[in-house]
Parts: sequence; structure tokens; C-alpha cells
Amino acid sequence: MRSCRALGALLSHPSNDLIAAIDELRAVLAAEGLVDIRPLEPLFASLKDGDLLDLQDAYFSLFDNTRSLSLHMYEHVWGEARERGQAMVRLQTVFALHGCAYDGTELPDYLPLFCEFLSLIAPAAARALLGDAAAVLEVLRARLQRRGSPYAAVLAALVALAARKPDPALLERISKGETPDAETFDEIDRLWAEEPVLFTPDAGCQPTAAV
Repeated sequence: MRSCRALGALLSHPSNDLIAAIDELRAVLAAEGLVDIRPLEPLFASLKDGDLLDLQDAYFSLFDNTRSLSLHMYEHVWGEARERGQAMVRLQTVFALHGCAYDGTELPDYLPLFCEFLSLIAPAAARALLGDAAAVLEVLRARLQRRGSPYAAVLAALVALAARKPDPALLERISKGETPDAETFDEIDRLWAEEPVLFTPDAGCQPTAAV
């Protein structure tokens, strides 16, 4: 599903390369026909016509400077608890099982990277993994929509692609911001000390604007 890669690119940090690729991203989404692109038009227009510095400032305020809108999915499920590290290692294993290694440049639960990975695997598997993440995606969609952000349409498209609806209990817990308490810093450091598998240049798993 190249649509996953296109949607992930739209969630990446605004850059000249991303802006130059907007028409291509729209064309990919329209050609596959897996999502309704009409709700995405305000975001296309904003990225294509906006001032780059203003776009970057707005993106930073939304996703980098607002914890409740973090694009690191496990942030919303585990917070700083030790289970987050364990979940990250499991996700790296999923990448490897599908022939994609992880180079450590960005955390594997980073949504644009996750979408890039989904575009490289079988559609049924990609939809299943989106189903696993559906509660986080739906919470992000709702929070962005309340802010009137055009990025909400990207999250809505990802939710629509998921194989199943969000788990109601998990959806409620994430919506309330309830995450487990963190363990000691030493324990967290130990969990993150796992030896990473490396992406190879041929793996194609690094997110880019172009599709």
C-alpha cells in the first residue's frame, strides 16, 4: 500500500522536498483509491502554499512541543514505563521478520517511519498492524481535530485503513492520558541497551517525502 508511505510522508517534518512532492503524494493516494483524499485537500494546500518557516513552526508546536500529540505511538500507551522499551524491541523484531532492519536514526514507533514500513509489506499485514495501533491513531485524530488542524485528516485516513476498529478500553485509557508509571532510570536504560538491527541501503525503510 503506497498510500501508507504517502500518508507517512505527510506527517513528516515540513521541508522543501516534501512541498515539492505534494502533487505526487496526492496522485498516489488518488490512484490507489484506498482513502478519500477530499479531507486531505486543506493539508495539501497548506503545505503547498504556506511559508516553509511558518509550516515548520506550526509542526514543531503541534508534534514536537506537545506531548499529547507526539508521533511516537508508544508514548501514548506506555509513557515512560519499562514496558515501552520492551514494546519497542518487539516492534524492531516485527520489522526484521518482514525483511526490514532498523538503523536507530528514529525510534521504530515514530509514525512516519511506521507508515513507511507498512508500505513495504503485504496489505493484509499492514492493515493488521494498523489495527494494533488504531486506538493511538484515533486519539491523535480527535486531538488534532479539536485543534482544527488539517493533519487530523491524515490520522483519519490511517484509521480507515486499519483492519479493525480501536479497542474501546484502550481508547478510553489513552484518551484520559493514563499511562503506567515509569520504573527507575537504570531499568529504562537497560531496556534501551538492546543491540539494534541495522537497515541496509537496499531495505528502503527510511521515510522520505517522495513515493
